[in-house]
Amino acid sequence: MERHVISTTQAPGAIGPYSQAIAIEGLIFCSGQIPLDPATGQIVEGDVAQQTRRVLENLRAVLEAAGSGLDRVVKTTIFLADMNDFATVNQVYGEFFTSQPPARSTVQVARLPRDVRVEIEAIAVRG
Repeated sequence: MERHVISTTQAPGAIGPYSQAIAIEGLIFCSGQIPLDPATGQIVEGDVAQQTRRVLENLRAVLEAAGSGLDRVVKTTIFLADMNDFATVNQVYGEFFTSQPPARSTVQVARLPRDVRVEIEAIAVRG
């Protein structure tokens, strides 16, 4: 069982001792993405809808670097700073997962890195 580290400059670099994703035995385990602009390293301006779009664009970039895509995601976990944002996040999420959406969990957490409002992690099939 060989692990492969996935890394791309099209998504924000890791801000700690972790990989953007790990591929192993046909699966890709993506670390949580937050709404950082990969070009500047800064949090995107705007509301939770704009933050969610950036998160999903970052996630897409990591998956593409691993030879996969959003259409191959089998499970996501959404972390929200405020569950009152659920409807907005859900609407944007639906724009990215238009058919056969993956299994999903959504939880409210006490705090997210850099005080962002949303973070999403994913598991996908490679290839």
